[in-house]
Amino acid sequence: MHNPIGVITDGFQQGLWNGLNLAGELKVENVQIYAVSGEMDPDIITTDTKKRLKESLDKNNLTISALCGDLEGHGFQDRTVNREKIDKSKRILELAVELGTPIVTTHIGIVPQQDNDVYQAMLEACDELGKFATSLDAHFAVETGPEPAAHLKTFLDQLSTNGVSVNFDPGNMVMVTGDYPVQGVYTLKDYIVHTHVKDGKKLGDVDPRDVYGALGYKPMCHDFIAEMVESGTGFRETALGKGSVPFDQYFQSLMDIGYNGALIVEREAGTNAYENIKQAVQYLQNRRSK
Repeated sequence: MHNPIGVITDGFQQGLWNGLNLAGELKVENVQIYAVSGEMDPDIITTDTKKRLKESLDKNNLTISALCGDLEGHGFQDRTVNREKIDKSKRILELAVELGTPIVTTHIGIVPQQDNDVYQAMLEACDELGKFATSLDAHFAVETGPEPAAHLKTFLDQLSTNGVSVNFDPGNMVMVTGDYPVQGVYTLKDYIVHTHVKDGKKLGDVDPRDVYGALGYKPMCHDFIAEMVESGTGFRETALGKGSVPFDQYFQSLMDIGYNGALIVEREAGTNAYENIKQAVQYLQNRRSK
């Protein structure tokens, strides 16, 4: 395994600039940065912020692997707000390219099992964003987890470009849908451009709508999600190597499909954030040194 290792700066829960410094302390190569609100919002980011960002990245020997452009609110399921979300997503894509990364990760909402109006709204939004991303030589990468890999592939195969691609998260798959991430890699091999590294266990029946929300379903509460991750009855996030992700086979599957991009640690458990991330980084660094 020779892939660059990285972290999500927001995962430290100490702000962007402290997050970059902590990533530097852990000797990772890559970072993923949220660019939806605050000073990284493409609508308000300043020249000074971009300059400070470059200086901080250089000081800590870091490269941006991707921006996170998750706009929440059930992704692109609601046709009435999609115009605004599509335009915002395009600005985040443009900012990503300007900052030297061709990837923006996101959640598009749970892809319905049947071809209904929500399905078509998502398809139309993603097709427009895919074409735009392709025009920038970039990718708008959907995070795995809300639906099985085979169903996501069926949806992506209907788009006119591969500009909408995949940010593969094996932990989400084992915790929520119970899908097998190794087979998921082979299923989605033509779309994977970025990955998160996460582990966990599925403890019982999980309705993906309780995790990701859905149009017309009860609203998703961030505190509720955090509680589920740490102490829920349906699933539990764990330290790397302590859950159900078979990392030997998983990393081999990434090698088999020729994936040489970043492995970005994502820990969503809110307690002991720094120690959780540090353990995960060291787990990956130890594997790479063997």
